[in-house]
Amino acid sequence: MNGIERITQRIAVDAQEEINEILRKGRQEATEITERFQAQADGERTALTERNEKAAAEREERLISMAQMEARKVTLAARQEVVEAAYDKALEKLCDMPEHVYIDTLAALLVAASAGGKEEAVFNKKDRERVGQKAVDKANAKGKTITLSKQTADIRGGVILKGKNVEVNCAFETLVRLQRAQTAGAVVRTLFPEKAELRKAPAS
Repeated sequence: MNGIERITQRIAVDAQEEINEILRKGRQEATEITERFQAQADGERTALTERNEKAAAEREERLISMAQMEARKVTLAARQEVVEAAYDKALEKLCDMPEHVYIDTLAALLVAASAGGKEEAVFNKKDRERVGQKAVDKANAKGKTITLSKQTADIRGGVILKGKNVEVNCAFETLVRLQRAQTAGAVVRTLFPEKAELRKAPAS
């Protein structure tokens, strides 16, 4: 082998070694880059999963909260309806009392409401014809001077007493409404005792 061939061969060997080193470094860099991006991708995927899980949990919590609020609204409306029905029933019972009890009740209302002097008792049309005069007579038997009014009132039951300067509304619906303001709490506790028990139960 002459000198030129040896030089050429040496150059080829050195070039191959350089090529191999370049390839090795390239593969190493490629591996490192791949691992780095893989780690970044894994981290982002984990973060995204956690964000999605958190968002899903928050969404679920909001939905549960909305459902609970809606349930409370429905429950409250239902209880309110029951309470309304209870007072309507009370008014109905007042209006449907036996006649002799009804007359005594009307007379007692007239006596309690009367301030003396010239006064008129105003009933609804049905009561005026049926029991009006009897109730007035019973009240007057206790020292009152009340007359039966020719007028009638749009009330379900009870009486309105009109004096010269004052009018006393003893209509049953008015009396029930006034009583409701004072007794609603007790009515709710009676109708829904489990609610009161929940309020009294000690925290665990």
